[in-house]
Amino acid sequence: MTDEPAREPVRPQPDIANPDRVEIAPSGEAIRDTYTHGHHESVLRSHTWRTVVNSAAYLIPHLTPGLRVLDVGCGPGTITVDLARRVSPGTVTGVDASAAIVAQAAGLAVDEGMSNVAFQVGDVYALDFADDSFDLVHAHQVLQHLANPVAALKELRRVLKPGGILAARDVDYGGVAWYPKLPGLQSWMTAYRAVHYWNGGDPDAGRALKAWARLAGFDAVSSSASIWCFATDAERDWWGESWALRATESDFAAHAIESGAADLADLRAIAAAWRQWAGDPDGWFGMPHGEIIALK
Repeated sequence: MTDEPAREPVRPQPDIANPDRVEIAPSGEAIRDTYTHGHHESVLRSHTWRTVVNSAAYLIPHLTPGLRVLDVGCGPGTITVDLARRVSPGTVTGVDASAAIVAQAAGLAVDEGMSNVAFQVGDVYALDFADDSFDLVHAHQVLQHLANPVAALKELRRVLKPGGILAARDVDYGGVAWYPKLPGLQSWMTAYRAVHYWNGGDPDAGRALKAWARLAGFDAVSSSASIWCFATDAERDWWGESWALRATESDFAAHAIESGAADLADLRAIAAAWRQWAGDPDGWFGMPHGEIIALK
């Protein structure tokens, strides 16, 4: 595996007139629609860290008591439960494609004593809710993984009440930066981007959220940005070890090998680079995110 940037595949642009779930690549093949990370413990380690404050602060001014909220792609439910606290006595429904993760999220709600939150398995392209059901729909780190984000956004708009709010936040890997400039981390970025595209997603989704929302029929869209930064000893140890394990044990590793983006030796070298970065007291890592508030 070289350190030369890999050519990224041409991604078809969403078709507002015909937003079919399955897009067709220039090669004529259907684009995959697969979650890159999977649900390995190393992945859930970062997902369970997420709260409204560190992952949806832009949404806080819009969270008022009594709202009916839908959290799509809710994962293990830490943000969902936090939303429920903030809108009580309103209700929050979390939806995820994984039955095992939905069960974990439901367990968290019980542990936290939250009775105004519920979780269910669902498909972001075909939600099991009536039109105009929710005051607010939230999607965190979801749209980047979809083959047709515009079709998903149209479905989210469908279940929003008139005047309701769509809130979405996604990372933009094109702006990710780190220090020191380890070649192994550049190899990670090259492989990660290749795998993300191979799975049908867009690693630079953060910058496209506004455009996708407008294509989906949202006229009033405001944008913002924020960054996750990992620099303290504890943050580097947590983030670096999480990614070192992902590089060799998660679905990302399997996808990297299957797609040809990396082999096992490459992935072991990437894991070693993450641990080297974590052990460097000068280590710094920044992940920028795009955010939108869109009104129906």
